[in-house]
Amino acid sequence: MNLDIIRKDTLGCTDKIFLNSAGGSLMPEPVVKTMTDYILLEQQHGAYGAADRYSEQIEQFYTEAAKLINAQPNNIAFTVSSTDAYAKALSSIDFKDGDVIITTNDDYISNQIAFFSLQKRLNVEIIRVKNLPDHELDLEDLEYLIKKHDPKLVAVTHIPTNSGLIQNVEGAGKICRLYDVLYLVDACQSVGQLAVDVEKMDCDFLTATGRKFMRGPRGTGLLYVSDRVLERNMAPLFIDTKGAEWTGFNEYKLLKTAKRFELWETSISSILGFTEAAKYATGIGLSHIESYNRILAESLREGLKNKGFRILDEGNNLCSIVTFCNADGSIESIYKTLKDNHVYFSVSNKSNALIDFTFKNVEKAIRFSPHYFNTSEEIEQVVKILGG
Repeated sequence: MNLDIIRKDTLGCTDKIFLNSAGGSLMPEPVVKTMTDYILLEQQHGAYGAADRYSEQIEQFYTEAAKLINAQPNNIAFTVSSTDAYAKALSSIDFKDGDVIITTNDDYISNQIAFFSLQKRLNVEIIRVKNLPDHELDLEDLEYLIKKHDPKLVAVTHIPTNSGLIQNVEGAGKICRLYDVLYLVDACQSVGQLAVDVEKMDCDFLTATGRKFMRGPRGTGLLYVSDRVLERNMAPLFIDTKGAEWTGFNEYKLLKTAKRFELWETSISSILGFTEAAKYATGIGLSHIESYNRILAESLREGLKNKGFRILDEGNNLCSIVTFCNADGSIESIYKTLKDNHVYFSVSNKSNALIDFTFKNVEKAIRFSPHYFNTSEEIEQVVKILGG
């Protein structure tokens, strides 16, 4: 990693300390240039003409996205967000009255709400796996619940939005394969900051976004679909000409690849931007990014803890999301100090992490998410600013 080059490519880090990559990160200059060049081409040739000229570059998305998660291009679909990918995966599953979804206490709010919607419409039952005392997933409980309820789906968020916890998605995947249960992983916060491997997870679906640690444009995401799913002819509820061929007056034939989960109309500049962001990340190396981010996050947690702040991240394996508050649970003074000093951050609310924050007895938390364009000096400066 050459931090000088990375920061030179990251124009947004020159006038602030940016610690919000878990929300919407800063795009590198090559990503922005790729997108603007294409928009200018559309200005000259129209949407169809520009797309024709970039047909090869558009196809590169599948190759570059596959590299991010150790997959094959045929198993990748482009989506407009991680939540869009998640909804398409869920819609491909033939849920019926009484079916069971097993999930976790730390799954993302949008995923939980989607489960509630299935519960209201189809009487699907939602069951959550226990956490161990150290906040890790209780895999023995997961196996017990699978044997007891024979679920239609197991769904686990790799990294929750509200804490630095990295859930044991690989361990959960082994159990799902043992009992042949569909397995959905939300990797919205992990792709781009960790070395993610769908082969090790052994998942059927994996969803991710472009705007967070991937440092791509907003309005982009990806869906990984396993060969198992494709071979079962599973497909989203609503398919258009991108995903199927009209073969008879009342018949269609599904595309063989994960592109059956795509819609024909999309933003080409966004696809190209995501592709460039993927190239940028793999060019640096996800293992290098993961190692460097871990150092930044650990330094930040330790520094804040030494200044008397309450660190809310629990678990044996923590990532580059750092959540904290004052010792009394308040965040107002922290919020003002950070704003006054041009430090970018997010606020996690209890409504976005209802189970976790209820157990931790907090209403709100400050969320930092350092990334590989940040420096150790910036981490020290933020701790100093907050320490008074």
